[in-house]
Amino acid sequence: MDILLNGEARQIGPGTTVLGLLEALGYVGKRVAVEKNGEIVPKSQHADAILKQNDKLEIVVAVGGG
Repeated sequence: MDILLNGEARQIGPGTTVLGLLEALGYVGKRVAVEKNGEIVPKSQHADAILKQNDKLEIVVAVGGG
């Protein structure tokens, strides 16, 4: 199925969760913010948030520095 991730089309399997997508992208263990269709998805809901056809996601990775 098709989603829009950070402005780019991407195909994912049916039943993919936000957590599953983060794992596939290598973001597990990193500080990330996920927005799905204009709403923030709390980290506590990543495993339960199932993605659907044409969902629009923005994933931002926090980068530390000084």
